Amino acid sequence: MDEKIIREKLRTFITHELIRDEEYHLADDEGIITGGLMDSFALAEFAVYVESEFGVYIPDAELTVAKMDTLDQMVARVAG
Repeated sequence: MDEKIIREKLRTFITHELIRDEEYHLADDEGIITGGLMDSFALAEFAVYVESEFGVYIPDAELTVAKMDTLDQMVARVAG
């Protein structure tokens, strides 16, 4: 799947469903977890969404701040 499509779907899901602010402009390299926009529960919800939307399973060991803090990192993991 095209990375541009993945990026927009993830950005929409994060802003609408996880941080619940549709007007929020989420930058590609912004710290989502370190910036306090998502917590560990939201990260688990993100993983469920990724698996249902894209058919990509992300193991719990990869759901960390070091690997999933920015939209760029998330897109790379889903596209990878």
